[in-house]
Amino acid sequence: MAKTVLLAFLSLLLVVAIILQPDAAFQSSLQGLTVWWSIVFPGLLPFLVLYELIAAFGLAHAAGALLQPLMGRLFKLPGEAALTIVLGWMGGYPGGAEATASLRKRNIVSKQQGQRLLALSHMPNPLFMLVVIGAGFLHKPIAGFIIATAVWLSAIWITLLITWFSRKEQSDLPAASAHAENKQKPSMLHQAAEALRLGREQDGRSFGKALGDAVAASVQRLMMIGGFMIFAAVLAKLAEPLLSPLLDQTGLGFMGQAFFEGHLGAYAAAVWDAPGTSTIANAAAIAAVLAWSGFSGILQAGYSISGTDLKLLPFIAWRAAHAVHACLFMIVLWHPITSLLRPLLAPEATPTFADFDSPDDALGTYAALSFKVSELPLLWQHSLTACAIIALIGIALAILLFPYRKAQKTG
Repeated sequence: MAKTVLLAFLSLLLVVAIILQPDAAFQSSLQGLTVWWSIVFPGLLPFLVLYELIAAFGLAHAAGALLQPLMGRLFKLPGEAALTIVLGWMGGYPGGAEATASLRKRNIVSKQQGQRLLALSHMPNPLFMLVVIGAGFLHKPIAGFIIATAVWLSAIWITLLITWFSRKEQSDLPAASAHAENKQKPSMLHQAAEALRLGREQDGRSFGKALGDAVAASVQRLMMIGGFMIFAAVLAKLAEPLLSPLLDQTGLGFMGQAFFEGHLGAYAAAVWDAPGTSTIANAAAIAAVLAWSGFSGILQAGYSISGTDLKLLPFIAWRAAHAVHACLFMIVLWHPITSLLRPLLAPEATPTFADFDSPDDALGTYAALSFKVSELPLLWQHSLTACAIIALIGIALAILLFPYRKAQKTG
């Protein structure tokens, strides 16, 4: 009852704040809509549709069979989790959360495995890091690559640490694997071909039906994501009067925007120009913001895992830990990677941040954060290219496994 009253009271306060600041609420919602349409929608739609098709035609099962040894030894996860990680890392959040929830509902992963997989697969869109942050925000594409490296490596590091400390799962899994090793197993390609056949038979939909269902479900999911992003952008704007004095005193003005929305927070961190900041500080701030993913990204993951026994509180703690580690990894990796790249690149291509003539040009704190639609890089053509590459990989895998499927049928 107390929780219900509190939520109702907060909702009423939000409505009053919007009524008192209609122009600010409208501008912030338009900003969130711009980021969603320019970055998130083209970045996620092809991958979500492709994932549905891959699952429908058994390629997810085949990839799981091939990657089972790697996933089991490193992360103590089933092979099917590999495709979930690929989707989350390539499509961006909350694509990985959707796939994780699907595996949990089918009992392919345990609750503990699902919590780890949820955290590991919740990643920012790589095209956003490489193209928008690197080329758009920072005007140096290589800088986006370095930040992405820090975010990815820190996620793997934390997952390996948590996996190593999972004593209970360590005692459960070897017995099952040892029992399996006593049996005569076919080759990995034969196992993948059999998994492909079983996955296709379990689904049974035609290509047209599967494609239509995939597009409809993906667009509906992306509309939900857009609503979360717009809502978070409005919250960040309305919270300015409360957060600005504190954040301005500490010189961490970007954190207000970063707490609520990861994409806008990354831009705020990129133009962060507090006294004493340096290139490494900006890079570390961006990495931390991307690893945190913002209140919007966390809500999207929470919506995706609804209906399962996966918990949001451990996920939030994991996001905070990932943000700290991503920041530290960025500080440690920045000088070695830039030193390594400097002889290979022209001086003007060495990772550095754009210089601003005044704080007004840099937009100062998050309270002044704004940008035009024309200034925001679009991901449409890059997303379609990446989707085509993944589709070709899937086709090549199916062709590779075709002789083994044919041999099984004739045998």
